[in-house]
Amino acid sequence: MNLHQNLKQIKQLITQAEVECGRDHGSVLLLAVSKQQSIEAINELFQLGVTHFGESYFQEAQQKINALQSVPICWHFIGPIQSNKTKGIAALFHWVHSISRLKIAECLNEFRPLNLGPLNICLQINLVDEKTKSGISPEYAVELARAVSQLPHLKLRGLMTIPPPQHDPQIQYALFNELNQLMHSLNQELGLDMDTLSMGMSSDFVTAIKAGATIVRIGQGLFGERQK
Repeated sequence: MNLHQNLKQIKQLITQAEVECGRDHGSVLLLAVSKQQSIEAINELFQLGVTHFGESYFQEAQQKINALQSVPICWHFIGPIQSNKTKGIAALFHWVHSISRLKIAECLNEFRPLNLGPLNICLQINLVDEKTKSGISPEYAVELARAVSQLPHLKLRGLMTIPPPQHDPQIQYALFNELNQLMHSLNQELGLDMDTLSMGMSSDFVTAIKAGATIVRIGQGLFGERQK
């Protein structure tokens, strides 16, 4: 894999999208999705300037975080969460993007070490009610956001989504924009200050940026095809 060249291309596309939207340079965070990638590849990408990495499987992530504990990486958990993994996730990660149940949020709040400060949280929204994907329907977002925002050891930062692939870029944009509008309506209705939209992956991140994404989650675009 040519990490240097891949990273250069991704960063150019992010910058170009920022310019086209009239957004500030650096307003979009690149989150490298490193699940099923090697410790060596993660370290190489860090040396190239990437500091935020996303993992989906706790045991795999735990091994990597322990191996790279001397490297100042900001770790994001982006996969489904089982209750028995919440203690480890609360202790090892800086962000969790995949909250769709209050019980999980309450466990993370309970187990978050006080010396680490609040854990950054995104609620996962299932925009089109895909049965195979995690996340809550938009109509339940108010209730969950209100409850999570009251947990003292969590910081509700925003929303995350993984919409289905779309051939029509206008439909794709509309889905991402729906998440943007939902965040702003929640902020207004509940008096919150959420500032994060975690949306867009290797195949659709440019469209997501145009719809307001602040974090794009890139795996294949950086690392290439995942090893089987």
